Amino acid sequence: MNGLSWAAFTAGLGWAALAAFAVMLTTFAVALRKGVHRVVDVAWGLAFTAVAVVSFAASAGHGDPVRRTVVTALTAVWGLRLAVHIARRGRGHGEDPRYDELLSRARGSRNLYALRTVYLLQGALVWLVSLPVQAAQYLPGPVGPAVWAGAGLWLFGLAFEAVGDAQLARFKADPANQGRIMDQGLWSWTRHPNYFGDFCVWWGLYLIACDGPAGAAVSALSPLVMSALLVFGSGKRLLERRMSGRPGWAEYAARTSGFVPLPPRRGH
Repeated sequence: MNGLSWAAFTAGLGWAALAAFAVMLTTFAVALRKGVHRVVDVAWGLAFTAVAVVSFAASAGHGDPVRRTVVTALTAVWGLRLAVHIARRGRGHGEDPRYDELLSRARGSRNLYALRTVYLLQGALVWLVSLPVQAAQYLPGPVGPAVWAGAGLWLFGLAFEAVGDAQLARFKADPANQGRIMDQGLWSWTRHPNYFGDFCVWWGLYLIACDGPAGAAVSALSPLVMSALLVFGSGKRLLERRMSGRPGWAEYAARTSGFVPLPPRRGH
């Protein structure tokens, strides 16, 4: 369990990179045709799924089949659910304000600027963040308790994220809630159930890579990068900056935990 097929793993890193960038470049072509770059959000989950499937194929004959199957299936389920959810949420809408703001900084071609700062950057992040998924494919058996602990944390995170998304979608579908801040269900315990769910998913996948010391070592940076993106990058920080001027936001933020779920604060 302590070993890692280093030659095969190194070759697999290249295949994973090709998979991630292939999805992003294909999505860039779709965005040019549609005239909106928000489609890249759908590609985020699809790219992780592609990396997991390609890594599974590349690692045949090297890693433990059970661990390979588990980590591939968990990544694909998370990635496909996220892609479908984002695609449904964005149907019929124009460009995302985040990308309008970003592309307003372009000094030359907006599309080439988007290619560099959005698609290629996200492709690189997918490759980096997915290192636990890649490394776990090459660990020899037998499967240890870290795999099942990681799968349990992944399941909790996926359920938390999916329930939060469903609650928000139902809230927005009610015309009576137009202009109101969602503060019900999981959203009364944390301002970002979806991001907290993602956080748990990726720490769970990292635990699966921790089934061997080599897997834990080569992918230790990945969950930290994902956590930073969710809390300080394009997740919580950026969304709250956009929400800060909405009526009721200050009161909601005062009584609701910013990330880790906690009981609502009284007196706010």
